[in-house]
Amino acid sequence: MSATEHLAYALGKPETSGVIRSLPEDFQVDEDLGFDLSGEGEHACLHIRKRNSNTDFIAKQIVRLAGVKNMDVSYAGLKDRHALTTQWFSVYLSNKAEPDWSQLNSDEVEVLEVVRHNRKLRRGSLKGNHFKLVVRDLDGDIASLDQRLQRISSIGVPNYFGEQRFGRDNLAKATGLFNAEFKVKDRNKRSMYLSAARSAIFNELLSTRVTAANWNQALAGDVMMLDGSHSVFTVEAVDEEIKRRITEFDIHPTGPMWGRGRLASASDALQLEQQCADNFALFCDGLEKAGMKQERRSLRLPVSRLEWQLDDNSLNLSFFLSSGSYATSVLRELLLCR
Repeated sequence: MSATEHLAYALGKPETSGVIRSLPEDFQVDEDLGFDLSGEGEHACLHIRKRNSNTDFIAKQIVRLAGVKNMDVSYAGLKDRHALTTQWFSVYLSNKAEPDWSQLNSDEVEVLEVVRHNRKLRRGSLKGNHFKLVVRDLDGDIASLDQRLQRISSIGVPNYFGEQRFGRDNLAKATGLFNAEFKVKDRNKRSMYLSAARSAIFNELLSTRVTAANWNQALAGDVMMLDGSHSVFTVEAVDEEIKRRITEFDIHPTGPMWGRGRLASASDALQLEQQCADNFALFCDGLEKAGMKQERRSLRLPVSRLEWQLDDNSLNLSFFLSSGSYATSVLRELLLCR
């Protein structure tokens, strides 16, 4: 069983299936930084369209061409390999001569533009991503898709971490790491294992609340996050004002991203989160010893600008998701992907 297969569905398990990624062009992702580049500075920012190439591969190509260190090349977010995607990379050149970026171009990669900026791009420093997806070879209750799409547009979906977060064996590696079965010198691999462990705890808590039908409602002691922000506050008692703000997507209930420090929740929410943490004692202890800090993540994922075209055999979708969320979390509420 995969790391996400057992998670609860907000709309019930879909009765329709379809094929995604028949072609890279069937899964298009366009990054939206949410801010303007300055036009000057020691960082060259490359807007790149890539096909069948992962983000790390492109970063290494840039390192070789520019003759810089790995740490001098950065990006705001990872993008799928089996897709057609556009994203920004920053390159710290300092006093180095700017290379001929067109040498990066190939059948799979195209440099769209180059803009100077006064600082490097940081992980997570983007507004979100625009998606255009095609699902082919639909089978099952196709008529139910329209109703599901309308519900998703109205209430959003559970903000699960997608299967990509867990890879083939990241959770097994995290277990081995926390049991001191081996050490990990590679910082990127260690980060992946820690992230997978945190994400598994969050997903389980969210799945519990989806089952209880309160993933998009407030519990006493919930920590709320302002929409489009990481600002949070704790709700001592659930009143009509809190309910209204949740309904209007002004605020969202959150769950813990485990690490050192006390849980910010209280009352009923705290009890539920602590019970979940107790079921993941090894992961929680390992994350704390690794120096991770307590953070919060929204339990609800709004699906903005959702549009669709449906026929007997295929479904065309377009929507916008905020940074750190997964299109696959939208798709799993809609249909079973083959």
